Amino acid sequence: MIRTEGPRSLYNGLVAGLQRQVCFASVRIGLYDNVRDFYTGGKDNPGVLVRILAGCTTGAMAVSFAQPTDVVKVRFQAQMNLDGVARRYNGTMQAYKHIFQNEGFRGLWKGTLPNITRNALVNCTELVTYDLIKEAILKHKLMSDNLPCHFVSAFGAGFVTTVIASPVDVVKTRYMNSPPGQYKSAINCAWTMLTKEGPTAFYKGFVPSFLRLGSWNVVMFVSFEQIKRAMMVTKKRVDANN
Repeated sequence: MIRTEGPRSLYNGLVAGLQRQVCFASVRIGLYDNVRDFYTGGKDNPGVLVRILAGCTTGAMAVSFAQPTDVVKVRFQAQMNLDGVARRYNGTMQAYKHIFQNEGFRGLWKGTLPNITRNALVNCTELVTYDLIKEAILKHKLMSDNLPCHFVSAFGAGFVTTVIASPVDVVKTRYMNSPPGQYKSAINCAWTMLTKEGPTAFYKGFVPSFLRLGSWNVVMFVSFEQIKRAMMVTKKRVDANN
């Protein structure tokens, strides 16, 4: 891509991607602790099932809220790969307007249900795994609650998430890019892959997928922990002054 399209091609759809992450992450991460506490009634040490339920809930909520940004991101990036075809969108705001005018609200929320399934799974795996790894590290006193602990927990969460989510991503990509009539459904696509190519077909592109999810998890959780800690310190100072 760098040789043929230049370094800027690596950042195609960056603005749309940032819009998606701001909307998506603020819901799925920001509400996770509150939803988890809601399900437990505020009790300490919630079980794994409760954490999974909280992760699935905030993941589904985030997609329901942020789906238009995902639709725009996918379409904006897809048009970059079309040679000899006039681009439909000149910017993200124009893309939202164009989709709404031509397809209505349903166009902005197209593909919501499969996206909810995928992102609920990813969100649940990321948050619950990070929670459990961090808790285990602190419980066995391997590290204190600081940057190295957050880094290791996030890295581990990224690996586990890639293992869990790769089959879903591979099937979704294969199904969405298949010509009409090749597969009857996403389940049929998965079954065809399994019978014709074997289980390893579900993990094609595992390394680049792990590099993406691993780096994302490290940046996300480390930043989240530092921001949360800074906000708690600020709150204590404000309370002390009052």
